[in-house]
Amino acid sequence: MRVIGIPARLRSSRLPEKMLREIGGKPVIRWTVENALKVEDAKVIVATDDERIKDAVEDICEVRLTPSDLPSGTDRLAYALRDLDDGDLVINLQGDEPFVDPDILKRLFLLMESESADIYTLAREENRNEDPNRVKVVLDSRNFALYFSRLPIPYRSEKVLIHIGIYGYRKKKLLEFSKLPRPRIEELEGLEQLRALYHGWKIRVEVVDYRGISIDTEQDLERAKGIYLKGN
Repeated sequence: MRVIGIPARLRSSRLPEKMLREIGGKPVIRWTVENALKVEDAKVIVATDDERIKDAVEDICEVRLTPSDLPSGTDRLAYALRDLDDGDLVINLQGDEPFVDPDILKRLFLLMESESADIYTLAREENRNEDPNRVKVVLDSRNFALYFSRLPIPYRSEKVLIHIGIYGYRKKKLLEFSKLPRPRIEELEGLEQLRALYHGWKIRVEVVDYRGISIDTEQDLERAKGIYLKGN
């Protein structure tokens, strides 16, 4: 089975209650769910710690409530989806991706079905970017991740690969990930994928031409509103 799991926590340090902030009169989380629902043969499940987020989308998808104190979105999904079969394919789509392209999600499912790895994710090439909210990744010769950082890496490079925070796992690996000890590098960078690398997991990265927008700051929200207005 294909599952698109959407972790959606109410609290956010950089943009409070961002899941419920509106674009064109519609909450961010609902935009994300509606685009995920365009992927054929995939079940969409929202994992949230808040009744207001549940109320915003429960008429169009399944919602599962989780504790508030889980350390990451991946841990939230692992808690919510623990009843799935071990071989089910799960995409972890952040709830703050209102304009996510369904074709990108389909491409990630195809990658998971055709190649062997512990985790699957996406990246795009951009000019050197100093913004710590845009996570960078360096790959090996087979497109497996060597390291992720909020700093521009490689040093002196004019181009960088920007990580697109959409992940794919088989459900068994999702649960295994949530039980791994959190290393110091995860805490220092604030990046949960470093937990997998620290413990020797293989993260396969597909480089794509995709310019989605995630809502991390007030500026991101204003940019998303501008995109909406241009399309209407």
